[in-house]
Amino acid sequence: MTTKEITAKAVAEVAEMLARIDGQQEEALCDAILEARRVYVAGAGRAGNLMKGFGMRMMHMDLHSYVVGESVTPAIGAGDLLIIGSGSGETGSMVSSATKAKKLGAKVAIITASPDSTVARMADYVVYIPAISKMVSHDEVPSFQPMANVFEQSMLFLQDAITMTLMSRLNKTSDQMMLNHANLE
Repeated sequence: MTTKEITAKAVAEVAEMLARIDGQQEEALCDAILEARRVYVAGAGRAGNLMKGFGMRMMHMDLHSYVVGESVTPAIGAGDLLIIGSGSGETGSMVSSATKAKKLGAKVAIITASPDSTVARMADYVVYIPAISKMVSHDEVPSFQPMANVFEQSMLFLQDAITMTLMSRLNKTSDQMMLNHANLE
């Protein structure tokens, strides 16, 4: 297969994943983000990198968003929302963060390929992507791609769609968001 053919096949897989996500789950997460006093994002590995980008986009919209583990991230508490991106929902640090957030009165959301995972069971909001991921292997929607690629790619598109939904609800334009873009580069 050529890279062009691989790209076309991967895009088709992502489109299939996105079509299978429950729209009510997406809307509930959008509502939770807008209702939260502050939004915290967390994930490990590649999923963690995607979550950082999602947190950045929320900051661009003037939402108070923070990345778990960064030195400038304030304490979480009641009225706050922790959004975890985790295919397995079993990563030790993510289970620990969700547990602590719940104990401190925050709401927890997860974007995951495993809706019965430890984090998903304690979450207030679950967005399920029916993809193969680390520790999640099923025949619901098989993938030709390695490892958790299709989950991570789908999560990126989902986050961008949520961003654009929030932009619409907040009446934010790309130009307005650009005013919050880093300028000490």
